Amino acid sequence: MIGPTELIIILIIIVVVFGASKLPQLGDALGRSIKNFKSAMNEGQKSDSTDSSPESKKNAPTDKSGDA
Repeated sequence: MIGPTELIIILIIIVVVFGASKLPQLGDALGRSIKNFKSAMNEGQKSDSTDSSPESKKNAPTDKSGDA
């Protein structure tokens, strides 16, 4: 598990690489990405539950010959 010392070192490296002025923009972009990911996951779960219709509707025979 990552300890507090490692987290501080990682934070210092991030500040050096990106600069302190870019950190709010990076945080905002990361937050939006996480929000979009969660909403896509929730949407996928909802569509999975609504797509559980019986297979007989999909495989029902249709008469396309025109002989009615």
